[in-house]
Amino acid sequence: MKNVFQSRNYRLVFLGALVSEMGALLYSFAVSFYILEISGNNAFLQGLYLAVCGAVTLIMTPVGGVLGDRFNKGGIMFVCDYVRGGGILLATVLMLLFKTSAAHIAILFGIGVLGSAVGGIFSPAAGAILPHILPEDKLQQANSYNTIRSSLQSIFGVVLAGVLYSMMPVTTLFFIVGACYVASGVSEMFIRYEHVRPKTRLTIKTALSDMKDGIKYLKTQQAITALMIAVLFLNFFFTPVFSNFVPYFIKADLGTAKRYLFDGLITPELWMSVLEVLIGASSLAGAAILSARPQEEKCGAKVARRICAEAAVLVAMSAAYWVFVHMGVSLDAFLITLSVGALLVGFILVWVNIPINTAIMRIVDKDMLSKVSSIISVACQGLVPIASVLAGAIIQGIGSIALLIFCSIGITAASLFMLFNKKVREI
Repeated sequence: MKNVFQSRNYRLVFLGALVSEMGALLYSFAVSFYILEISGNNAFLQGLYLAVCGAVTLIMTPVGGVLGDRFNKGGIMFVCDYVRGGGILLATVLMLLFKTSAAHIAILFGIGVLGSAVGGIFSPAAGAILPHILPEDKLQQANSYNTIRSSLQSIFGVVLAGVLYSMMPVTTLFFIVGACYVASGVSEMFIRYEHVRPKTRLTIKTALSDMKDGIKYLKTQQAITALMIAVLFLNFFFTPVFSNFVPYFIKADLGTAKRYLFDGLITPELWMSVLEVLIGASSLAGAAILSARPQEEKCGAKVARRICAEAAVLVAMSAAYWVFVHMGVSLDAFLITLSVGALLVGFILVWVNIPINTAIMRIVDKDMLSKVSSIISVACQGLVPIASVLAGAIIQGIGSIALLIFCSIGITAASLFMLFNKKVREI
């Protein structure tokens, strides 16, 4: 085939992801701001929510890896989307019945735990399905198109999320999210590929054995192991900047300012949408370029250099916040700097993520890919829950400038480690 869209299975996977990711985007946008809104800008509570959900995802991801290699991946995907959609619809009903802020926070934590658990099972299956439905030489093209889809959703979906959050009750928005997940499940029901079940029955003992097999396999892939260690610390320092700092900046700094850039046209919450749109637009451009390029045999050295560039952008953004906002020079100047930073971050991330994902899909055996990808995901995201709650505590106790200094130092150290690591350059 000349193009991956000639594959019926890929079209179904693409369509299902298009709808479910739109729902996830609307939900994550609404929850971040809604928790701050009903808790009086309590950054620690928001960080705790992110940490709890992240921890549950990490716990369930290895389970998802075992299930993904034992059962039909398409079947896992549609069942998970039905469960997530049903759970959010139930939470919507509960929020309409119990209207207090405390009740809503409890419901959000509950549905967050459920959604994160199901997401941990969903991701390894979804992440490992492409090599089963496409030839190896089309994996980079498929990953690029997936990134283009996500980028377009960032451009249009986040604007839509900001508009909907400003115009309608949060319960109505959650109902739309639940419907998106259910619709995605319908598309994924029709995915077909040849799946051979393992001869052994699934028990706790065999599940643990499968996890051990995945770890043993990774030990033979020293380059991937070195990459995981580097990304573990990069994520620890990178994630709080956008998950904790940016929403807090918009609520606490932008939301309380007498005036700011384009204040007659854009609400503070919509500035979050603007940043997401800029990241999406630059990601779209980067993915479009990569979709037409041949796959590289080795990408580790180039990826390491790109991550150093990403670290430099985040350090520059942190310095700009200290000068323009903390020192009271110009809020508008920081918004412009933040916008330029978002463009650069989106473009560089695509040139990091797509080559790495493609390389892993090519290197790892197909029958081990779900287990291995789940272990890689846990290893790379293992410190993110701690980072989220720690970032919330730092903002609440010391202030956002302290968080940015902490993250800038860490990002710089982690990126330099990756740049000079010989094993990473072997990928």
